[in-house]
Amino acid sequence: MTVALAHQASSPIGRIALQEAAREAKLRDVELAIIHVVESVDLDLADAHRAGLSDEVEKVLTEFGMGQVPWRLELAAGANEDIPGIVLTFANAAEAEILVIGARRRSPMGKFLLGSVTQTIILDADMPVVVVKAQA
Repeated sequence: MTVALAHQASSPIGRIALQEAAREAKLRDVELAIIHVVESVDLDLADAHRAGLSDEVEKVLTEFGMGQVPWRLELAAGANEDIPGIVLTFANAAEAEILVIGARRRSPMGKFLLGSVTQTIILDADMPVVVVKAQA
């Protein structure tokens, strides 16, 4: 079993979601499985991208006192409309007990006009989903 995290790099939401996911993994004494979805993964750049993300994850975990939590990182390629399916497939394959995702703040009009990746994940997930957001 694991705690799964849909990771958003270099953002306040990504940092808060990573902190919450690591807290859950530590509490449950399980591995933290992190998925980072990008539009495309250039095979020549994938290792460098993964190394940069790994450094960022390690830095945030250490900063929050969660450096001892075991974790792994996977990259996946997909367009915005593919993200819910990619994240849920990853969480199911990781046998996640819980899935942690970050949510951006949107205006009421923004919520109406744009599809919501977060909403799709919440509605379609087979496991509990924790949604975190940055403070206003």
